[in-house]
This record gives sequence, C-alpha cells and structure tokens, in this order.
Amino acid sequence: MSDLKKHGTRIFKKATPNGKLTVYLGKRDFIDHLSVVDPIEGVVLIDPEYVHGRKVFVHLLCALRHGKEEDIFGLNCHRNLFLKVKQVYPANCDIPPQHDLSSDSHSKDYCDKVDDHQISTVEPVPEFRQITRLQERLLRKLGPNTYPFSFELPPYTPASVTLLLHSSESGKPCRVDYELKVYVADEEDCRPQKRSSVRMIVRKLTFAPEEPGPQPSAEVSREFLMSVGCLRVEATLDKQKYYHGESIAVNVLVDNNSMKTVKRIKLVVRQYTSVCLPNANHYKCNVAELQSDEGFPISPSQTGWCKIYRLCPLLSNNRDKPGLALDGDLKNEDTNLASSTMASPKSSHEPMGIIVRYKVKIRLVLGFGLSDVCLELPFILTHPNCEASLTEDHLDQDLHFDWVDAKNEESANHAPSLPNSGSGDDTSNARP
Repeated sequence: MSDLKKHGTRIFKKATPNGKLTVYLGKRDFIDHLSVVDPIEGVVLIDPEYVHGRKVFVHLLCALRHGKEEDIFGLNCHRNLFLKVKQVYPANCDIPPQHDLSSDSHSKDYCDKVDDHQISTVEPVPEFRQITRLQERLLRKLGPNTYPFSFELPPYTPASVTLLLHSSESGKPCRVDYELKVYVADEEDCRPQKRSSVRMIVRKLTFAPEEPGPQPSAEVSREFLMSVGCLRVEATLDKQKYYHGESIAVNVLVDNNSMKTVKRIKLVVRQYTSVCLPNANHYKCNVAELQSDEGFPISPSQTGWCKIYRLCPLLSNNRDKPGLALDGDLKNEDTNLASSTMASPKSSHEPMGIIVRYKVKIRLVLGFGLSDVCLELPFILTHPNCEASLTEDHLDQDLHFDWVDAKNEESANHAPSLPNSGSGDDTSNARP
C-alpha cells in the first residue's frame, strides 16, 4: 500500500500516445478518513507547440461499471457517480463555473452515446493558488510548461471496489473505479482524441476512525417441542473493528439446560456485497471457515461451556471465488479483501456504488433432524488509520518516476488479476 520507495519518493507517470502530455501523481491511493478525504494532486507537463491555442483539461470520473453487461451491443454502459473537470491550461483564464454535480446525478445511467460531461463542473486554475510541497518540486524539476491540478472528493463518493470474475469468465468485472483523464480540446465538452489524451486509474480507500465501537454480541435461547428446558447460546467478538490480516476472536458460551445434545460447532466469516443498481445484485462469499468438535458433545444439563475460536479472513485463501469484493484493483499493486463500507455520520446521501459488509456466523449442530442454532455478529474490516501523506522527510528525498503501462491499465480494467505478495513497486518499468 505504500507509495514510497526505500530510497526516494515514488512518482507515477503516464504520457499520451503521442507523448505531448504527461501526467504525474505522487500516489494512486487516496484515503477517506470519513471526516475528510485526501485531495488528488498532481501536475501535467504540456508541449505548448502541440496545444497551439487549444486548452488542456483534467477530469476525474467515478463510475459504477456494470461488468459483462457493458459489452452488450457494443455500448459502454455505466453509471456516473461523480464527475468533475478542471482546466489547467491556459492557467490564467476567466471561465464561469457551471453547476456542480448534485446528489441527483447518480440516479442516471449513461452509455457511450451520452455526453458524460453534461453533469460536470469546469473550474479554471486561478493565477495564484496554493500548491503542495511535492507539486512545487515537480514544477522545479520539469520546467515552465508544467501545470498543477487538485481535486477534492466529497465524502459521499464510494470507495473503489472490484468483484472477482469466475475463472471461466472473460471480459470486464463489475466495479467502482476512479479515472483521471488529461486531454487536449477546444472546449471542455469536446470529445478528445485518444492520441492526445491519457488516462490513469486511482483508488479511493476508507480508513476507519480510531475510536473503538461497541463490542458485537448476540444471544439466543432455543426451546424444543415436547422437551423441558432451553438451550442458551451467547457469542461475542473481542472488538468491533479489525484490520486486514488480523485474527478475529469469537467467544462462545453455551448453557444447555435442555434434553438435547450439541454435536459440534461451525464458524464462518462471510462477506456480503450489494451492487446499487435498479435491479440490485447481491453476493455473499465465505472468506474464513472453521469447524470443530473439540470439547463436544455438550450433554444435556451441561452449563458454563465456553471456548474462544480465532478466524482470519485473507485474500490469499479466497482467490478463486467469483463475486468476491476487493479494494479496487491496480495492476502490479497490492490489494486485499474489500474494506467494510462506512459513511460519515453527518452524511445525508444514500449509499452509492458497491456496498460491502462482514458478519461472523456461529452455528451449533444438534443432529437428529433438529434445526441448528445460529447467531450472527457484524463487524468492520478496514485499514489502520496510520498511513499519512508524504512527510517532509520523504519529500526531501530523490524523485523516482514509475511509468504506468497503458496496456497494464487496460487489462486491469477488463479482469482483475490478483497481485503478487511483493511490494508492488514497478521497478521493472521504472525510468530515471
């Protein structure tokens, strides 16, 4: 997840096919802290002779891609959730800003025959604007034909999520992604040519607040027909919030005051995914499982039975499950199971995109044709809120430019390839 090399500051770089525009980003993962979202900041290097009186725009598009349905009849159908356009060149201009994207815009579907820009906002770059330390270094290094840009995402925009395809399927996965595009055009609403535009996929990830939440717990009592007494089961988790790679401790307490015998126990960590479409699609995947008969059976009239079980949901154990949600997908970058969908308590917007939730399901197996006793405990799976932006010390180190391969970007948008366990640095494609 880190965007820093061991001996310098990592800079992502991608150019148009004709090499006349190049976009530079200090990172491709942008964090939603619920209270504030990291700005998307970068610079664009321009060949002024090629632009020759035209304008250069940067747009940021968040879209819900429908997956395989996108290829029906050759139409690239998707749902735009957020779109913003800024003019970066000429820098000193006087364009009145249009109406900003409202909360109603995400209720419409768009195909490639529809002009996505009609819901955008065009903002000129003011003559004097505050730039970050990293942008300042890039401006000095790249020269006078470099122009900064910055986007601020509203808190209601969804996180980047990609659903895995079945191994036998081909095509594009269902996903929410963020596309940064730089292009040359006479006006903002003109459709750019491929040779004079460059696209780069970025990710929005969510970090949970550090404040602990209520400890998840559940209790159920089961009475049986033609039998005296009841079976009482209580289950608790040691906390509400877990980080990726962390074990989940499940404490199970059983008081068997019935005449029935408990044979064994099954525990499952399950991921629930909902795609916010008119015909909502729902997926559920088991991401960690455990079955045990140690300490069983629990005999009639046996009380005070207690045991702690541990489960650890990991992507490495679930690579072949279609419909599994991941935290977006960048080629040659580390990823993991999708984080739980969270929203700011102050947000009044309805959820958009792909919603991900997690639960631990506990099942006590009784046997002899009796229905099992089940409990569910919801919890939050997220990233630790400790990966800050580039520090001053890092910004004083040498800049290392990583080329973003256009072919890799395209293949990442078609079918998510599960990452290697390495650091994710594109050292093989790095250029000085």
